Amino acid sequence: MPASAGSPPGTIQGLGSGFSWKDGILHCREVSLEGMAREFGTPLYIYDSEGIQSRIREFRTAFQGVGFLLAYSVKANGNLAVLNRVGRAGAGADIVSGGELHRAISAGIPPERIVFAGVGKTVPEMEAALEAGIYAFHVESEGELKLLEEVASRHGVQAPVGIRVNPDVESPTPHEYTRTGHAASKFGIPVAKALELYRSAPDYPHIRFRGIDVHIGSQIVKVEPYLAALETVLSMVDRLADEGVELEYLDLGGGFGVGYSGEPGLPLEELATRVIPPLTSRGLKLILEPGRSVVGHAGVLLIRVLYRKESGGKTFVITDGGMTELLRPSHYGGWHRIVPVQLRPDARHRTVDVVGPVCESGDFLARNRELPLPEPGDLLAVGTAGAYGFTMASNYNARLRPAEILVEGGAPLLVRHREKVEELIRGESIPSYTRDSGDSAT
Repeated sequence: MPASAGSPPGTIQGLGSGFSWKDGILHCREVSLEGMAREFGTPLYIYDSEGIQSRIREFRTAFQGVGFLLAYSVKANGNLAVLNRVGRAGAGADIVSGGELHRAISAGIPPERIVFAGVGKTVPEMEAALEAGIYAFHVESEGELKLLEEVASRHGVQAPVGIRVNPDVESPTPHEYTRTGHAASKFGIPVAKALELYRSAPDYPHIRFRGIDVHIGSQIVKVEPYLAALETVLSMVDRLADEGVELEYLDLGGGFGVGYSGEPGLPLEELATRVIPPLTSRGLKLILEPGRSVVGHAGVLLIRVLYRKESGGKTFVITDGGMTELLRPSHYGGWHRIVPVQLRPDARHRTVDVVGPVCESGDFLARNRELPLPEPGDLLAVGTAGAYGFTMASNYNARLRPAEILVEGGAPLLVRHREKVEELIRGESIPSYTRDSGDSAT
């Protein structure tokens, strides 16, 4: 796990620049991960506030040549403190549920910077978003558009809308679940049908067609798929303009890939160079929906080794964190760098499986990974865990979800407490026994 070639001394491939070893101990900025483990326990999510805000500045700098809204994808990491810092850095939010709307607004993100995506919006969600005054709904079916018209009509308002277009672009993502721009995906509306809906604006007096939206997948590291999607929707924009339908923004989606093992992510500057000129020439504002590429590298999952076990010719490193804390390796085949928190120059290296305590064979964080062989009690850090980590955590096996820490200003700030056993049964109740429910125990 050496520093990558040309990188500053102490940086680690697959971890954000805010994480480095100092005197042999892994730190987030000035704060020791050993110290945080002692104070807050493990498993533990740790986020680098400076890293998050710096990444947003990189986006805003790259796309400063065009009217620009960074609508951070809340599903990547919806912690209130993270959302607050995202908003303070000038970003908005891309949401996919009423719950995410509540989170974003509670964190201080202005509604006029919020776009609402997702294929299954409900009436209460539509009503809440209309009442809040969000920037736009991204509509994904004709049925949704008709329902939104009815809801807006009952409330006496116009709903701002961008249609999510399915451009039938095959994007090279690492897993089939993360491809969203091909014709067989549940997401978006085919081009011909989307054009029909824009042209039917007079049939929807309570809809204001404000823009156009496209999203082709996740963890994409090349610009070409975005340019193919852009070409499709710009052609639509031009056809609609010729017919008198003027749009004010184009949302190119998110899915910008990051380097989990230290490889380059999507080159922002190259994308900006290709995207900005055709948008400015048409007077279009640009919206982007990054999530993983904002917070991914800024987070680690801190876990402690419980046991080592030899079985079937394999070495298992059993830790107190697993699929209930970080689902990506099991669900997506995701690869995350795992490093020791304390460096031991004399440590033996061994090929191991890093597994969790959950009662499932699919409970693992790494398979066949060469690591300095850890001892029970040692701490390990799982890199690039700031996105789709805690947000996908569960209580399966009645496990307690971990605490979350935001490192800021040289201090570790507790931004979510570790769940308590009592909270596992919050909202549940045992009804009184009735004779009709069956035989009672005797």
